[in-house]
Amino acid sequence: MHLKIEPLEMAHHTLKPQQYLILGLVAVCAPLGDTCLSRGMTKLPPISLAHPGTLIAAVFTPWVAAGITLLIGFFASYLTALSWADLTFVLPTTAFGNVIVAFLARFWLHEPISIQRWAGIILITVGVGFVANGPSLTERPATPASNVAELGTVVEEEQVR
Repeated sequence: MHLKIEPLEMAHHTLKPQQYLILGLVAVCAPLGDTCLSRGMTKLPPISLAHPGTLIAAVFTPWVAAGITLLIGFFASYLTALSWADLTFVLPTTAFGNVIVAFLARFWLHEPISIQRWAGIILITVGVGFVANGPSLTERPATPASNVAELGTVVEEEQVR
């Protein structure tokens, strides 16, 4: 009895313009949201979990509210992307946010960034480039049940012989 199991196909899919837009939102909304949160929170006195009222009040400050709104946009676009692409394709899009955060932190928030962090950002960018060249979705068999049915047919044919 010889069974041939086919490997999963790694086909390259062409993304539609709307899908590129969703991936762009994934890449941009999180770093912008995080940067807005940072800007808003640095304008406030330190907050303690022992005083939840101050934390709730912080949510309603303009920069923090903008950051939360952008992060909601990130999660909506992230979920949308995961509905049509593999996690291993979508997640590197979020990693590219590290590059955006670094530039926003350096030039908008005026934070110092060490040479080691810049080197790490370059490594992340190169890694994202490798992953971006891969397929967006792994082709899978139609249904696992159909494969089991086919296997049963092959076994029955072998027994008949």
